[in-house]
Amino acid sequence: MIRSRSRTAPALPTTQRLSLARTLAESNDVTVFVDGTAVKLPGEARDAVVDLLQRLAAGDSVTVTSVADSLTTSQAAEAAGISHTYLRNLTDAGVIPVEYRGTHRRIRREAIDAWLAAQKKSDAGTP
Repeated sequence: MIRSRSRTAPALPTTQRLSLARTLAESNDVTVFVDGTAVKLPGEARDAVVDLLQRLAAGDSVTVTSVADSLTTSQAAEAAGISHTYLRNLTDAGVIPVEYRGTHRRIRREAIDAWLAAQKKSDAGTP
């Protein structure tokens, strides 16, 4: 199986969304089948699958990606909850590490998560 770096699933049609929402409301038990074999997921993986299903049931589109994936500046800014311009300024100042692919900036998700954690820690220290 070839795995792409990320995958976006569009919102489900209303009938499928409502059916999924009803099913999730009735039980939090999720069984995953791979080639006809039931696989018991570890807790964190099960929680991630349930979260994905709940988002689809709520009518959201979802994107599945690996944490180590590189983000565009727009994606990184959205993930950090900041403007694209502010993010570019942070990368120019070396606050958030950036990689260049040609003229395009790419930022690792873990760099955004580390910056957000530092911001939260800094905010917690302020009276």
